[in-house]
Amino acid sequence: MNVREAIAQRRSVKKFVDRPVSRTQLLRLLDAAVLAPNHRLTQPWRFYALGPQARRAYGEVLGGRKARKVEDPAAAALVRAKVADEHAALPAMIVVAVREDPDPEVREEDLAAVMMAVENLLLAALEDGLGTHIKTGAVMQDPAARAAVGVAADERIVAVVNVGVAEQPGPPAKPRIPASELTRWTE
Repeated sequence: MNVREAIAQRRSVKKFVDRPVSRTQLLRLLDAAVLAPNHRLTQPWRFYALGPQARRAYGEVLGGRKARKVEDPAAAALVRAKVADEHAALPAMIVVAVREDPDPEVREEDLAAVMMAVENLLLAALEDGLGTHIKTGAVMQDPAARAAVGVAADERIVAVVNVGVAEQPGPPAKPRIPASELTRWTE
């Protein structure tokens, strides 16, 4: 598979088969991630490969946040438990963080580099026959979520990537606005 094919075929996978992803497989993905372009070579990416207990702990935090929207206490408890169980059952989960530089310019460049590292990881997974689902959102700044991951105080979680063998192929690509409609050519 060439790079353009991988880019076109990458999809977010929601369900995985019950098969673990080995440490060796995850390290291959992370080795691809750290090859991302990085101005000043600060190498700001940090990765947390979560085992079942850490995945459950993160899921409990996320489930708790979702349960706050449910008025019935019994139903809220079911939401918390369901989300925790789903996360514990994931084949693999990688939390991607960025080391926060005190210099705002470097911090901005580092965030861009880390997101490019995430894309490398996603494409490497596809090449290795693995599916991925990238997650972002406010839960990543939740102190309880940060504690569940064990992220350092000077780091910011920017993405969570679920990894495994896809239960079924991802959905068809959603329509995108062609680049020609979003490009302005200047002289």
